[in-house]
Amino acid sequence: MQYFVTGATGFIGKRLVKKLLERKGSVVHFLVRRESEEKIAALRGYWGSTAARAVPVYGDLTSKKLGVPAEDLKRLKGEIAHFYHLAAVYDLDADAESQIAANIEGTRNTVDFAKAIDAGHFHHVSSIAAAGLYEGVFREDMFDEAENCDHPYFLTKHESEKIVRKECKVPWSVYRPAMVVGDSRTGEMDKIDGPYYFFKLIQRMRQLLPPWMPAVGLEGGRVNIVPVDFVVDALDHISHKPDIDKHCFHLVDPVGYRVGDVLDIFSRAAHAPKMNLFVNAALFGFIPKSIKKGLMAVAPVRRIRNAIMKDLGLPEDILAFVNYPTRFDNREAQAALKGSGIEVPNLKDYAWRLWDYWERHLDPELHIDRTLKGTVGGKVVLVTGGSSGIGLAAAHKFAEAGATTIICGRDQDKLDEACREARTRGYQFVAYAADIADMADCDRFVKLLVEKHGGVDFLINNAGRSIRRAIEASYERFHDFERTMQLNYFGSLRVTMGLLPGMVAKHKGHVVNISSIGVLTNAPRFSAYVASKAALDAWTRCASSEFADQGISFTTINMPLVRTPMIAPTRIYKNVPTLAPEEAADMIAQACIFKPVRVATRLGVTGEILHALLPRVAQIAMNTSFRMFPDSSAAKGDKSGAPTLSPEAIALQQMMRGIHF
Repeated sequence: MQYFVTGATGFIGKRLVKKLLERKGSVVHFLVRRESEEKIAALRGYWGSTAARAVPVYGDLTSKKLGVPAEDLKRLKGEIAHFYHLAAVYDLDADAESQIAANIEGTRNTVDFAKAIDAGHFHHVSSIAAAGLYEGVFREDMFDEAENCDHPYFLTKHESEKIVRKECKVPWSVYRPAMVVGDSRTGEMDKIDGPYYFFKLIQRMRQLLPPWMPAVGLEGGRVNIVPVDFVVDALDHISHKPDIDKHCFHLVDPVGYRVGDVLDIFSRAAHAPKMNLFVNAALFGFIPKSIKKGLMAVAPVRRIRNAIMKDLGLPEDILAFVNYPTRFDNREAQAALKGSGIEVPNLKDYAWRLWDYWERHLDPELHIDRTLKGTVGGKVVLVTGGSSGIGLAAAHKFAEAGATTIICGRDQDKLDEACREARTRGYQFVAYAADIADMADCDRFVKLLVEKHGGVDFLINNAGRSIRRAIEASYERFHDFERTMQLNYFGSLRVTMGLLPGMVAKHKGHVVNISSIGVLTNAPRFSAYVASKAALDAWTRCASSEFADQGISFTTINMPLVRTPMIAPTRIYKNVPTLAPEEAADMIAQACIFKPVRVATRLGVTGEILHALLPRVAQIAMNTSFRMFPDSSAAKGDKSGAPTLSPEAIALQQMMRGIHF
């Protein structure tokens, strides 16, 4: 038996051809554009077929009679028993013009071609979208009853089916698959579509929240999902049955799932937080269209919406279909499949395969170079305070990744030693002696950077000073606050503002400010340090808002306690879990790669939430720790050794073991 298939290179078509070729003695002719000729060998390999059984017919869906040469028309005339038309545009976000050309005009050209070759039976693979947004149950014998077909996808699917019904001169049948997802046995899929649009959102939830945490989901209409293997098996079986002329078959799940159920099923498959509470999207329907239209006319609202949709990979119109109102009766299809063993599997049984395949093969993040080398290679990176500690560890990572790595510090000997270490590792630093706390020296340094390097692409404001001393021990030490603010706040600002004009001119740049967990927890004994970092954080939030549309981004890292020379004088920290400088450098590298607004530990975020929701409780907790852990000997000017800790303080240290401050 001989077949003809359009859309044979598509997701469904490729599998249908493979299925047809399994029939003994079958020959499949398939439409392919001349420019896609190089794909034929791979297709035959997938089908496990020879050239004699898988025969290409060169043409174009948008041309009259598919643009097939006259000699091929003559060769095929009267030979094709079954003609399958699958070629179409299935994307919600495709432009209207391309959908009309492929779905409507393409179907008309295909119908004319099927008549020209006297095909035995024309099988049109339509879609449940042909029903539009019909309110209620749409039966297989319904067509003209379709309503709300304003969207180009629904409109073109409806109109293409109308062409088959009104203009096809050979016996025809129509098949309306539901939302087609990957193979239920392998998870294989070829594009982001349907429920896959929400996978990125689910993935983000998994990254941010533990799996046991209840999540809020979105409830809506009842969506119909079927795996591609069911569609192909059902199409193959039904199309070979007798007496199906002018019949329509819904290849759908007889039950279907609510939107909230689908999101929850995939959340479970992804080991993301389960959605236990749902907000009904129908509530949004009560908002008058005039109000929604007015909100979208406000630039900030529109930009925020567009940014969120883009970040999550959601098409413009996806939210319009959350309240999908149509259910589909499929009695004709069920009757035709009776006794075949072909039925729709339960989504819960194969959702994990779909998720696994998406995360391994389709996740858009896979196609983005998320390595540090891909981010900073060939770029200019400045690390202030780069001669030791966190700054030096970060500088090594940047230089190793191929960046022109500039470090600065006050101590020339330390800078020289850092450069020697870099050379032994096979790369080099560009080192400049500069005192960031001196405004005049800052200006000189920035001018030097612009003249010699054209500015920088990444700025890591790491240089800083920390003082751990109670306020009651600082009454006569106001200079502690002045010098801390001078370096941590004014110095960082002077460097940043000096380099920002160059970033603006290039319309790109990223600034990473090393802040502290103390800003989130309001740590006692660190009033000078926390105040200076809090000032920098506040300035950064203002700056990020001003430069958001100029290609410049900012990241604040609320760094936990790190084992560096800066904390060495405080011997009490020897028993407190701290990060290694290399671990802190990893946080800086990730900030440059992903450019988040903020990087913080869970302890820091917990402290911030506690201060926001229960400020009195937070004060009591902090005051208790303040009294429990005294000033260091260095802060008191005493070099006799570490202060003696109370049993309660020692117990608290043991309880907090492994939690990084």
